[in-house]
Amino acid sequence: MIDHAVGFANLFRSHHLAEHVNNTVALAKTALVYDLPLVVTNGADTSPSGPLFGQFKQVLGDREVVVRQGNFDAFATERFAEALAATGRRKLLLSGLMTEGCVLQTALSGLERGYDVHVVVDAVAGETREIHDAAVQRMVQAGVVPVTWLSVASELQGTYENLATVEGFMGLMAEHSPTLGMYLQYYGALRPGGTAAA
Repeated sequence: MIDHAVGFANLFRSHHLAEHVNNTVALAKTALVYDLPLVVTNGADTSPSGPLFGQFKQVLGDREVVVRQGNFDAFATERFAEALAATGRRKLLLSGLMTEGCVLQTALSGLERGYDVHVVVDAVAGETREIHDAAVQRMVQAGVVPVTWLSVASELQGTYENLATVEGFMGLMAEHSPTLGMYLQYYGALRPGGTAAA
């Protein structure tokens, strides 16, 4: 998760700020529910981009945040490359700011390094919608797979019969998916006792 920082909120216009923050937090929570390794980067808190979104930081707790300098490709920061390698995984789910800068450059570098790169397109944002879309198209043409935070969570859950994580999955929907959250409220009202499922 690349540089989800408050200073960039003044720069991106491809997505609504509240929607982007919601999707970022939902993706981080998805990683925690399904016990995925989580590698997070940002510049120094005193840099122009500033600290990470407050809601995002709350979810992260005391997890390490890899501090990067001015490079657009996160792999140029040795600690980032080391942290990814230490997970032992070759599938990379990438989110961050900005689509046309750090996300694009890190995704292309990940492909060059042999990672199976997926970009969570609703947890990245660019200066304009056109710029965001062009960057996503370039990544897709290079071999990146576009996904959304909810498609990632749904794929990881697989079935409502996966009882070990179904409560966490239902919580993600209730808290971060407006339409599915409404559905859960409706479904809960139909159940005996009128309590929601999550």
